[in-house]
Amino acid sequence: MKPPRFDYHDPTTVEEVLDLLSEYGDDAKVLAGGQSLMPMLNFRLARPAHLVDINRVPALSAATASADTLTVGAMTRQRALERSAQVHDWCPLLRRALALVGHPPIRNRGTLGGSLAHADPAAELPAVALALDARLVLRRSSGRRVVPAKDFFVGQLATVTRPDELLVAVELPAWPRRTGYAIQEVAMRRGDFALGGLIAVLSFGVDGRIEAAWIVGFGLADRPIRIDAAEAVLLGTEAADEAFAEAARLVSRAVDPPNDIHASADYRRRLAGVLTRRALVEAAASARGLAA
Repeated sequence: MKPPRFDYHDPTTVEEVLDLLSEYGDDAKVLAGGQSLMPMLNFRLARPAHLVDINRVPALSAATASADTLTVGAMTRQRALERSAQVHDWCPLLRRALALVGHPPIRNRGTLGGSLAHADPAAELPAVALALDARLVLRRSSGRRVVPAKDFFVGQLATVTRPDELLVAVELPAWPRRTGYAIQEVAMRRGDFALGGLIAVLSFGVDGRIEAAWIVGFGLADRPIRIDAAEAVLLGTEAADEAFAEAARLVSRAVDPPNDIHASADYRRRLAGVLTRRALVEAAASARGLAA
């Protein structure tokens, strides 16, 4: 199929983009990598009157680091992040997750901000943002605001971004010491969206006990979700099988997965528990230097 007719805009500065979004609002769509938007246009699931292409805005691809924050421009290509030594040192979970996103040709075009703004509940990068306590920087003509990832995703393909706002950057906190991570997912084929996935991040104190935990599910609800009850049961423990089993049980109870032609909701609940135990074991081993 062919996309519907639209007016094409090719700005070169952030200010031009914001002016266009301010003028056209709900009638405009932003084109970043296009890996999700172009199929939606071709199937006529999206019918914008105006398409704002931000690929020629260099300011949106910059990356800067301070003592405690790495700020990555929203237009940074996923493949560039995957290959970045700085990203690997700063937050290795992001690099690991990127290897699961589609295939190299998709990551060559896909962007960090595009995936987050699209907010597919089965996508890896929104879940990573939630697990990393990332902060998303939004700009409009009248100012800017910074939204924590936990408040950014509000439903399937839905975020708090206003029609006249643009996601311009993502702020990633420094990776804590003695912290391990894992991302586990099951998909029909490698590169497909996950039927269900789980991210576990465990931070250990000097006494060898878990002092902080992040457990995030994706493909298991209408958005990526943190399972607070499962995180709480791990705090103060020594990463024992019994605690992991209880966390897995709580995750299975907490998720509200879809029921579709690919998998039943019951299957996804069971999958969530299995992936939780696997991810926790891998994250604990990672923190101890026993796994990559």
